[in-house]
Amino acid sequence: MKYKPVSNYIGEELIKGSNGSLDVLSPIDGSIISQVFLSSGEDVEKAVQTAREALPSWAAMPIKERVQIFFKYKQLLEKYMDELTNLIVEENGKTYAEAKAEVLKSAELTEFACSMPQLISGELLQVSKGVECREERYPVGVVASITPFNFPNMVPNWTIPNALVLGNTMVMKPSELVPLSTNRLAEILKEAGLPKGVFNVVHGSREAVEAICDSPGIDAVSFVGSTKVAKIVYRRGTSNLKRVLALGGAKNHLVVLPDANVKMTASNVAVSMTGCAGQRCMAASALVGVGPIDHIIEELCNEARKIIPGKNLGAIISAKAKERIENYITEAENEGAKVLVDGRNYVVEGKENGFYVGPTIIDYVKPEMRIAKEEVFGPVLSIMRVDNIDQAIEIENSSNYGNAAAVFTQSGGAANYVAERASAGMIGVNIGVPVPREPFSFGGWNESRFGVGDITGKSSIEFWTKIKKITTKWNPESQVNWMS
Repeated sequence: MKYKPVSNYIGEELIKGSNGSLDVLSPIDGSIISQVFLSSGEDVEKAVQTAREALPSWAAMPIKERVQIFFKYKQLLEKYMDELTNLIVEENGKTYAEAKAEVLKSAELTEFACSMPQLISGELLQVSKGVECREERYPVGVVASITPFNFPNMVPNWTIPNALVLGNTMVMKPSELVPLSTNRLAEILKEAGLPKGVFNVVHGSREAVEAICDSPGIDAVSFVGSTKVAKIVYRRGTSNLKRVLALGGAKNHLVVLPDANVKMTASNVAVSMTGCAGQRCMAASALVGVGPIDHIIEELCNEARKIIPGKNLGAIISAKAKERIENYITEAENEGAKVLVDGRNYVVEGKENGFYVGPTIIDYVKPEMRIAKEEVFGPVLSIMRVDNIDQAIEIENSSNYGNAAAVFTQSGGAANYVAERASAGMIGVNIGVPVPREPFSFGGWNESRFGVGDITGKSSIEFWTKIKKITTKWNPESQVNWMS
């Protein structure tokens, strides 16, 4: 194995989980690169208690001092850029460019967190003669962050900088499929000067997640992953009276009108459907063509054929995931859809044991087909055809999900019409992956999100803090009225 076995990181110590172990495979070639020890509920509770012991002194530290640690953390992310990038490539299977973009985004997220002192300065108002009210923000307490396999570096950094700068301590549980990146982040945080016990990592699967939801020592939980599990985490966490925000899956619709710029639309959609091998909740997975768009689909297919697994297209996370994706394609074909570009059974020379699916475009998909409704999570685009824009919106609105939607057109009126009516939290106009940049927050609607608030951006302050209101009167000589 290239990397030593991965243990829990608790209070700056490496402690083996006691619930068995799992081989860590590189999707690139199927090789075993490490082993991860999985955690029991007791193991999780050790991390929770460590975080709780570290909370009082960390929360009492002035935010201007906490921020200094994260200035250093950002510098270290940049210093170790190449190492962190290669780690993502090996354990997740992304291309180098995609992995580097992930680390760059982590640096941007950290940069935003360093602006928190300017964003949380409390309000003060004289509300009556001699009486003033002010509000101050306090950390929620010990928080947990459960993160997915598809962004081993970026999604942990959706929560780490904001939550910790605001005075919370944390227990993080990354996907057991990609445990290496999170432990490396823990080491970098230590190097940046983060005090012992403020950030802890537990590895595991279902039992560890359940322990996080049940632990009385955890005050808030954030989750990013599938909708199925997001619902479970939300229900279980809130039933234990925790603050919970769970982000789930997606089925993002791209509405393409005949007047769309052909080159820009084709290249944008191709990148949107294949970026990160389609393993992202912002991937384009359903194209709804309005009227005659054959000229655009033809160019889209040409662009998709330029994207080659093992070169500019990364691997699928596992053999099981590859099989599931290809089964969706075959099922749609058997039901009458037409496969225009076929990425099934793809083998990369020299990496025959890797897990790859090539770009796949399927035309004449019906809205009732499974591939049109469910999250495929691969480089697969389903094309549905309609006669008018209202039919396109009807299809988009019928989805249980609501993460993102996009419209491709040169008409401002048509763009606004779709943007106002699409049932999604993030909208793109001629942009297939409409991910907001800081200070705007990431988050969808419907079954793509459970809970109130955000874990990223300026609005994340509401999730990671609680407000204390203080009313003061010192001057007994002041005129008294009904308010004072």
